[in-house]
Amino acid sequence: MDGSGVEASTTAAWMERHRQMYERATRHPFTVSIRDGTIDLSAFKRWLSQDYLFVREFVAFVASVLLKCCKQEDSLDMEIILGGVASLSDELSWFKNEAVKWDVDLASVPPLKSNLEYHRFLGSFTEPEISYAVAVTTFWIIETVYQDSFSFCIEEGNKTPPELLGTCQRWGSAEFKQYCHSLQRIVDHSLANAPADAVKSAEEAFVRVLELEIGFWEMSSSQC
Repeated sequence: MDGSGVEASTTAAWMERHRQMYERATRHPFTVSIRDGTIDLSAFKRWLSQDYLFVREFVAFVASVLLKCCKQEDSLDMEIILGGVASLSDELSWFKNEAVKWDVDLASVPPLKSNLEYHRFLGSFTEPEISYAVAVTTFWIIETVYQDSFSFCIEEGNKTPPELLGTCQRWGSAEFKQYCHSLQRIVDHSLANAPADAVKSAEEAFVRVLELEIGFWEMSSSQC
């Protein structure tokens, strides 16, 4: 059992196996610059507008995960995943409020290349042949990368600009960390009962999310 109380598991093994890529996704120069207080605020505004567009696509993705969950014989996971769906309305409102604060016109912002690539990946999960194990794995690791990235920005010794603390606390909070741990337990339970090909596909999705998250952070400064 690790320090978070999560048993050694398939997901823990993946974390170790892909540690280098995971750290690239969660300790990216973009979020490190927030913690160090050196963030270029124009890059932050770009991230804000692009992440708003991402979350709009993410709503449909999480709904597809919920639909797959409903078709499971054991659907005890439903309440946790449904909680994720419900929180997205508040999240979209948060982005809109932040956009006003930062003078960002969300209506005029087109999705950039890396964002569109992520959109296509999320859109593929509506296909019925993609298993629940693969879908819920993807949901978990997307949320976990954000939680780990932003919690780093509010750890002791941070120099995060005061105007960005709210952003970091939104995803870096202990409550969101607990939610991610709940998702991780769901994933491990699902994988334990999944056929080998589904487990393999889930690990491939895990790695793909890390690649896409790295690309998303890069987009904040390179506009690609």
